[in-house]
Amino acid sequence: MLKNKSILVTGGNGFLGKHLVRALVEEEGLEKDKIFIPKSNEYDLRKEEDVATMFKKINPDIVIHLASTAKGVGYNKEHPATLYFDHAMMSSLLFRYSVKYSVKKLVIIGTALIYPTSAKVPLEEDSLWTGPCEPTIESLGVINRAIISQSQAYRKEFGLNSIYIIPANLYGPEDHFSSAHSHVIPATIQKFHKAILENKDKVEIWGTGKASREFLYVKDAARAIIECVKNYDKGEILNLASGQEIKISELITQISNLMKYKGKIVWDSTKPEGALRRCLDSKRMKKEINFKPSMDFKDGIKETVEWYLKNYKNLDF
Repeated sequence: MLKNKSILVTGGNGFLGKHLVRALVEEEGLEKDKIFIPKSNEYDLRKEEDVATMFKKINPDIVIHLASTAKGVGYNKEHPATLYFDHAMMSSLLFRYSVKYSVKKLVIIGTALIYPTSAKVPLEEDSLWTGPCEPTIESLGVINRAIISQSQAYRKEFGLNSIYIIPANLYGPEDHFSSAHSHVIPATIQKFHKAILENKDKVEIWGTGKASREFLYVKDAARAIIECVKNYDKGEILNLASGQEIKISELITQISNLMKYKGKIVWDSTKPEGALRRCLDSKRMKKEINFKPSMDFKDGIKETVEWYLKNYKNLDF
């Protein structure tokens, strides 16, 4: 299905994007020159003139939208208006020009922040509209709900085959390792490493450690997205679940042990940690694309830590 197709991957130079593009080439046999990855310094996806120029240049058959300006919990909480504007502009322009250029399929990679805090866990897709989003990062959840409505509206009015899929929290090699702007796993790895280098006797972690999260290995996520591109064409949202849920306290302990950190872990309960529990229901995923993750969580964390220790000197923090 994907052979000889022209594919636009926004955010293709990001964490998930790199693995997705690599999988398209190595596992699906696509030619590299058939995959277009817009650079942010050349194409600002929030500006119509840039998006118009980009579509005219490549005339894509398939658009996979990974680009996001969301970062870690701290950044997201401090920049709600920026996040709302950025995601609203990017999605609106991609929908408009996907119709104009008769794109065969538009795939939006979303976020579990759309789900209500009151929804039963594991989070089922049908629970989306049963309550408000997580209040600490409400703007990101609300704009993504709007994108889902946008997707369904463009499907109804223009027949655009657009889908919205929601992966669990991603982790793995080549992640963004920064305590300020990354998510819990890479930020924690970098934080412990810094403490070791500076011989610190304690490391401070946000929250209480009681919250739990589900994590999906990035290469499994790339494989699942490709399955959706090939085999999922419905307007209903679709979770990409791993079934691997862990308490943050256990996660921190695993990383500390892998990093061989000997100091004390101090929990700062004054800092936000989000919903107490967040994991995704997998029934629809299994039915529609028959996806099953291949990476065990402990092995994935070990591989992620090993990659970081091998490459940290070349990373930009």
